[in-house]
Amino acid sequence: MAWLRNDVLSFLPDLITYTTLTLVVAIVLPWLIRRQRKIWLIEQIPGPKGLPILGNALDVNVEPRELFKKICGFCDFGNVARIWLGQVPYCLVSEAANAEVILSSQKHLDKSRDYNFLHPWLGSGLLTSTGSKWHSRRKLLTPAFHFKILEDFVEVFNNQSNKMVQKLQQKADGKPFDIFPFVTLCTLDIICETAMGCNINAQDNSDSDYVKAVYRIGALVQLRQARPWLQPNILFRLSGYAKEHDACLKILHKYSCDAIRSRRREYLEMKQKKDAASDKEDVIGKKKRLAFLDLLLEYSEQQTALSDNDLREEVDTFMFEGHDTTAAAINWSLYLIGCYPEIQARVDEELQSIFGDSDRPVTMDDLREMKYTENCIKEALRLFPSVPFLGRDLKEEVVIDNYRIPAGTTVMVVIYCLHRDPAQFPNPEVFDPDRFLPENVSKRHPYAYIPFSAGPRNCIGQKFALMEEKILLSNILRKFRVESVTRQEDLLILGELILRPENGNTLKLTPRA
Repeated sequence: MAWLRNDVLSFLPDLITYTTLTLVVAIVLPWLIRRQRKIWLIEQIPGPKGLPILGNALDVNVEPRELFKKICGFCDFGNVARIWLGQVPYCLVSEAANAEVILSSQKHLDKSRDYNFLHPWLGSGLLTSTGSKWHSRRKLLTPAFHFKILEDFVEVFNNQSNKMVQKLQQKADGKPFDIFPFVTLCTLDIICETAMGCNINAQDNSDSDYVKAVYRIGALVQLRQARPWLQPNILFRLSGYAKEHDACLKILHKYSCDAIRSRRREYLEMKQKKDAASDKEDVIGKKKRLAFLDLLLEYSEQQTALSDNDLREEVDTFMFEGHDTTAAAINWSLYLIGCYPEIQARVDEELQSIFGDSDRPVTMDDLREMKYTENCIKEALRLFPSVPFLGRDLKEEVVIDNYRIPAGTTVMVVIYCLHRDPAQFPNPEVFDPDRFLPENVSKRHPYAYIPFSAGPRNCIGQKFALMEEKILLSNILRKFRVESVTRQEDLLILGELILRPENGNTLKLTPRA
């Protein structure tokens, strides 16, 4: 028996080696087959040539202005184009029917990995969450954007825009200046007051730590998205940027958390004081304007319990999505109206018919009358959508334009190019607000115009944004004539998180008689 035992022991290492190799092959071979199939499918889609391993990563290792041009240039390969960022495939979609396949689907709801760099700031709020959490949050938050709720914010829009107009009066001497910061600080004050119920007075104190942190963290997120070597956490920390990033987070989160604690305390105090017969309005005070945070506190008690961290995620998401995008839309509207005197004359005629020479604030009825002004804003959002790209991660294979795009691919809808499709918008580079007359809208594909995205994950705050944009824009144009200094062909555009002019929005303002 000793010889048998010795034979078994001598054979054991070979058996272990053979078993290990078999397991490795059994695991790796299917993965390699799937990987090769994925590469083969992606390579059927037209796109630029790339390098081994790096793909097209070096092509996009450029300054932000050039990066935007590069991405738009990739769309010239076709309505569906492909690039490789390292080993990650991206498919760029720039045609309405193809965008509909992704955006209308209930299956392709997960945002792309590019949004991961917002998680430290926004957590998994409405913008960045997925699956059941996104569905429950969307259902919870939708009532907060009801028309009757938004009506309460008209006073805030008027008050803050009047403050902005007063500051612009000091610049209305016919000399060129950059109006972009004035509008941005105004929208920041508005979103703070409407989201959290507090005022940071950004228009009077643009050097506050909170204001600087909002701007800087956006720049750091964009920097990280565009540079693959900064994306791993360890390399981001070694680069030195993480220290600055964390300092911004500390300021932003502290402000939100302080506001949440304060409003929760007020909510509980008011609830304790109510009479047994009080209605829901009196729970938090009939005379008090409700911020989104107050509504979340109320919904949290009535429906789904939300922790302070849950509330912070949503409040910070409102802050991120609700000021820069709106500021960009207003600035682009001012820029384009300032380029076309005949269009400005039509806006002036409409505003005169509504307000005459009065200084009264804008009302909800006035907003309904601003049809041409609204069309100017919509056309500005067509030419310069505040968010130029949307990204989704595919969890299963999908067919777009007869191309089979495998799971694991990032699909990027390039809104800037989609909005310039001549099949949908003849003479697409021309600013023509009449494109949004009802008879013209009815002729277009429903996904040809998507400045607020579309489908199940469309922007929940688009009515809020359009109301704010109409009030701010009309209050500026009631006081001043606008003249743009930069020609459209000379524009330098930054396609970062938000689409903005690289050198600001330089205008001349002249007081109206």
